[in-house]
Amino acid sequence: MSPLPSRPTRRSFLKLTGGALGATLAAPALLRAETSPLETIAGTAFATYWRLSVPSGRDAGRLRGRIEAALAEIDHQMSPWRADSDVCRFNAAAEGTVAMPSETVSVTAAALAIAKASDGRFDPTVGPLVARWGFGPIEKGAPPDWHKIGLAEDHIVKRKGGLTLDLCGIAKGYALDRMLAIASEAGHDDLLIDLGGELAAKGRHPSGRDWYVAVEDPRPGASGIVAKLRLDDTTVATSGGHIQSYELDGRRYSHIIDPPTGEPVAGGLLSVSVLAPRATEADGWATALAAAGPIEGPALARKNGIAALFLRADGVDIARETTGGFETHLL
Repeated sequence: MSPLPSRPTRRSFLKLTGGALGATLAAPALLRAETSPLETIAGTAFATYWRLSVPSGRDAGRLRGRIEAALAEIDHQMSPWRADSDVCRFNAAAEGTVAMPSETVSVTAAALAIAKASDGRFDPTVGPLVARWGFGPIEKGAPPDWHKIGLAEDHIVKRKGGLTLDLCGIAKGYALDRMLAIASEAGHDDLLIDLGGELAAKGRHPSGRDWYVAVEDPRPGASGIVAKLRLDDTTVATSGGHIQSYELDGRRYSHIIDPPTGEPVAGGLLSVSVLAPRATEADGWATALAAAGPIEGPALARKNGIAALFLRADGVDIARETTGGFETHLL
């Protein structure tokens, strides 16, 4: 969501490659792509970028107004970085029931469902701990306790005074789902959307193949590609410390907080990429699995049937581990 200009942007590990990756894999795809190029519109939101690519001649530009309005609405509802947001209004409220927009209630419900399924590794009340380590804006608030958040129609219930809500680990995924819905409702059956490194694919690339994307090297200061994926009517989100982290006294501190310990995750896990039908779930689960770490993370993914790619440090190399059929999407 909208961080201060001086703060680093949130994670962006998956790089949109469009026709270029297909060209390196198969010359026929390049030839078809040259006769069926992509039409792309782009913009900014949540202090990051967005891109929508469709086959040329589909007039993607007519979607810009609806997409920008939807992203602005989500930011106004769910950003903890702006004092006038609905989330900040909830955070400032006393214990009790707070009227909230239906979208915010829906995203909070999704967050609580992942919190329960992940044994609290995803915690939408963790904001004060994130701020304590220098990564978030919620500097005051009660200790995290997602069990004390309740839901009612168009309301969120705060069952403990001082409790705060931070939806940054899932709201960008919801925003991507909204963008996909807008494009689909307008009749676009073949598209690829990139919202700050989280991706949604539908249909086929103009060449007739699946959409191809690349997972970037998640090691600090590194560049290059460590994996290539094909996407077919699915979404993918990645979580890790590549972008938001700092090093102090020989230790690297990530913006991803492990709620049970209250500290940034450690243990050599570089990133987690999650495939899911909806980006809301992919985003939330990527956060949860990254917080769980290199040992408990894969176990948690298998327990919940999550398709995930774990990348961890292995000396000078990167070790891979997949769960839930993720390997079927690797090229």
